[in-house]
Amino acid sequence: MRPARWDDLEAVAELTRVVCTEEGDPFMADSAEDLRQDWSRPDRDIERDAWVVIAPNGQLVGCEDGMNRYEHAILVAGGYVHPDYRDKGIGTALVRRLEAWVREHMAQAAPDVQVVIDMGGINGSHKESHALLEGEGYKPARYFWRMEIGLDGPIPIPQWPDGIALRPFDPGMQLHAVYEADEEAFQDHWGNLPTPFEFWKHRRTVEHPFNPALWHIAWDGDEIAGFSQCYPRQCIGWIGNLGVRRPWRKRGLGLALLLQSFAAFQARGIHRVGLGVDADHPTGATRLYEKAGMEVVQSYITYRKILRPGREISVQSQEE
Repeated sequence: MRPARWDDLEAVAELTRVVCTEEGDPFMADSAEDLRQDWSRPDRDIERDAWVVIAPNGQLVGCEDGMNRYEHAILVAGGYVHPDYRDKGIGTALVRRLEAWVREHMAQAAPDVQVVIDMGGINGSHKESHALLEGEGYKPARYFWRMEIGLDGPIPIPQWPDGIALRPFDPGMQLHAVYEADEEAFQDHWGNLPTPFEFWKHRRTVEHPFNPALWHIAWDGDEIAGFSQCYPRQCIGWIGNLGVRRPWRKRGLGLALLLQSFAAFQARGIHRVGLGVDADHPTGATRLYEKAGMEVVQSYITYRKILRPGREISVQSQEE
């Protein structure tokens, strides 16, 4: 095991492809370009915050990386082990190395706060991963779904609430306003944490393919009522974030934005659309997606371990 390096990027991407394909979920694999954008985030230092395992033949067979999500008290991580190298203690060694890294961060956290590590995106049917994490003291904290729909037929015309109108999205003039609406709309979701604008901007416009024509912003006068931020992901359309601000909820705006997103992808020759959602979404989003014809195709679990008890940070997590 050694710290990751930038020249490991292609091999790590290939490892994610092999693992996700073996688990029956190749959609979750990271391309080399996905990783390049992720590793270049302003808050990341991949040579400090990630590790790889190299087999005697030189093959990269394991990786783990962590990120300081909030004030050195909430940290997130993920990892992979090549199917041919499982049951050799590699996954356990990586998780324990990660926890040593977390304890370094813990020393910088406020002395009275609880320090936790979250392992997200664990395939709901991959029992080996569940057993490894539970054996290391992690417990299921939240369940998520990937939902999809095929767009082979006509899409209903969106019905916009009175006073609501779409306008072409101008990132130069409107990006910060969308950021503020995004932060507000998701503030009561599990695990949501305040995100600095520059980090949010990088995630939305650099890490994912950015096309302003696929961002649908609903306005009520000069206020943003809701939004849908979309981009192509692998061979399907992906709704990265769909949100409605509190004063405009329960009026059909979420469904209208969803149908608008479907139509925009279909017009570009994309005939399948997906999104990720908290299975216990507080605003009932899963019911909205089911109403629009979307179906659950995969489940995921976020595992959590408390490394130090203390005052729980009272902020909630944004899914994507």
